[in-house]
Amino acid sequence: MILIRFPNAESKRAALSGLASRFNFKSWASGEMLVPEDALPFLAVRGVVFTVEGPATYEQNGSAFRGTPATAV
Repeated sequence: MILIRFPNAESKRAALSGLASRFNFKSWASGEMLVPEDALPFLAVRGVVFTVEGPATYEQNGSAFRGTPATAV
């Protein structure tokens, strides 16, 4: 997964509309989005402007933890 950033909200909306039915991704309010490498040429061909920030960190790539941790008995 690759972390990308958009210069404006319009570019992000264009990316979201194109990616929604084709790729898995994560999006943050900060303007960053985590996409698979295959999505980069897809966005570029469609003229969506973005900047590649680099590969995702473990924390960005993992799902959010929702719940209480297990306790030892």
